[in-house]
Parts: sequence; C-alpha cells; structure tokens
Amino acid sequence: MHVPDGFINAPVSAVAGVVAAGAVAVSLRGARRELGGASLSDGTGGGGERTAPLAGLVAAFIFAVQMLNFPVAAGTSGHLLGGALAAILVGPYTGVLCIAVVLLMQGILFADGGLTALGVNITVMGVVTTVVAYGLFRGLTHVLPRGRRSTTVASFVAALVSVPAAAAAFTLIYAIGGTTDVPLGKVLTAMVGVHVLIGIGEAAITALTVGAVIAVRPDLVYGARGLAAPLKLRVGGELIDAPAAAPAPVAVAARSTRKVWATGLAAALVLAGFVSFYASANPDGLEKVAADKGIDEKVQEHDAAGSPLADYGVKDIADARISGGLAGVIGVGSTVAVGTGVFWAVRRRRTTEAQATPVTGAV
Repeated sequence: MHVPDGFINAPVSAVAGVVAAGAVAVSLRGARRELGGASLSDGTGGGGERTAPLAGLVAAFIFAVQMLNFPVAAGTSGHLLGGALAAILVGPYTGVLCIAVVLLMQGILFADGGLTALGVNITVMGVVTTVVAYGLFRGLTHVLPRGRRSTTVASFVAALVSVPAAAAAFTLIYAIGGTTDVPLGKVLTAMVGVHVLIGIGEAAITALTVGAVIAVRPDLVYGARGLAAPLKLRVGGELIDAPAAAPAPVAVAARSTRKVWATGLAAALVLAGFVSFYASANPDGLEKVAADKGIDEKVQEHDAAGSPLADYGVKDIADARISGGLAGVIGVGSTVAVGTGVFWAVRRRRTTEAQATPVTGAV
C-alpha cells in the first residue's frame, strides 16, 4: 500500500507529514519506556536489554516480508504492512518507529513509496495499523482466557482488521486531497474489499510469527507480558506464590537474546535474498485499484528513481535472481543497522534520563 507521489496533493501531503512527524515524536517518547523499562513478562527488569536489539530486527524482518507479495485475487497481490506484528512484538510506540524506519529505507534506497507521500505512508501504514491492531489486540487479550493460544488468536484478528482500516484511512485522505476526480464510494469499496483479502494474509503471517516467538521466548514478546502464571509453592497444605526470581544481569540478558536475534536475522536474509524471487509480480491492492479507478492519472516519477537499488534490483546486474536477491540483502542489512542504531539511541537516552533523575524519599 505504498502511496506514490502524485496521488495526494501537496497541501494534504504536507499536513500528513506534520501528523506523521508528531506521531514519530510521540512514539520516540513512548518507546523510551518500552525499550528501557522492566522485563515485559515478569517485571523483574532487563526489558531494555532484551527489547532494544529485537526492535531493529523486527524492522528488518518486516522489510524482508514486505518483499514477498502474495496473490489475493485475479491479477492482484498483497504484502505485509507490519504494524500489528511490530506493535505486538515490541510495543505500539516502538512499532510505529519500526514501520517509519522501513518506509524511510524503502523510499530513499528503493524508490518505493513517494518521498513527498512519506507522511501519508507513515500515517496510513504505520500509525493507523499500529493503533487499530494494538487496541484490538489488548481488548481481546483481556476478554479471552490468558494463554499462548489466545494471544496468537488475538494477534490474528488484530492484524486482519488493521489492513482494511488502513485502506479506509487512505480513502479518507484521498477524499480530502486526491488529485483525480473519482467517485469515493467506488474507491472505498474497492480498497476495503481487496484489503480484507490482503488482511487474511497479514493475519496469517502475524499469527505465525508471534506464535513462533512465544513458543520459544515469550519474554521477548511485548504483547505477551504477564502471560506466564506465577509459580506456586505448597506450604503447610496451602498454595502460595513463589518469590520472584532475581533479575538477570545485563550481560546474561544480552547473551540470552543473541541466538534469537541471529536466527531472526538469518530468516530475514533468506526471505529477502532468496524467497523474494518467487513473490507475485502482480500489482498490489493499491496499485490495482489506482489503475482500475483512474487514481494514478497524475502519478509522478519517484525522486529516487535513479537509485542504484530502485525497484529492488541492483543496477548493472543483468541476472534478475542475483540482482533482486542482493538488493534484498542490502535492504535487510541497512534496515537492521539503521533501526538498531535508532532504538539503542532511544534506549540510551532513557537510561541517561533515569540516571540523572534524583531519588526522592531516601533516608
């Protein structure tokens, strides 16, 4: 659903840019708590050491999976948006930043998604999907029985709903600032209809990923905090809560994430570098609707069209498999580097602020 330049007029694109910038600013503040707070599953500390490395990996993984367009209808494909997945894995504020990093890398390096439309894309694909998905996810986890299966089911439903919600948000923005005169009812019906189908794929990918991480490391899943039931001890014939375990040292916490991080990065590299070659070549939902309804009449050439990585291929490499695979690997590497740098900087600032805050009430 990457909106190119020319779909939305300049004034509305500028307003969307301001909205996106505000959302990113708020998310930076919220992400300091998510990346620098206590452990999400047991409240014992160490959450920052565990979550910060994972956040950069989540951004890279979403970048990789977005290269895997899957067929959803005759002549139409879809791809992961990723807002639900990011919010559930690393938190809603950090999730918005993950999607923003992905969209920025795609726009600058690969000419995917207009640069003047970056604010529209962050608002639609990042903010709307994350807010809708995480709000619904938290509501469902409070209603459903607590457990891994319920968490996975909640992630499926949240991801499914987030995609047509983003399609509706784009239609609203188009209604305000669209550059072509197209009946809005037809645009809304077409956009929501095809993106419900794409949402099914999004939901499956999100649920499978969340379920896989929960199965091996539930403590790394932000949305699974509190999932593990407290250990009970029988004392004098009565069950009592066992004392909480001491927080793991920073070095141990860092080592404990190393295997997960390496496995996730390897999976992202394989998906982007190899599996992406077999992705559907059909236009995605927005491209198809734009072509069918005439939304793309005033589309503009991307400012980064001359990039050596434009259209997810390396310039001057004739072999499509090698060109696309290498571009995918470069994209994953760039995204994980930029994302990890951003999230470590956010966490470091949180740590610095905490150390600078005087402790009150001490005797």
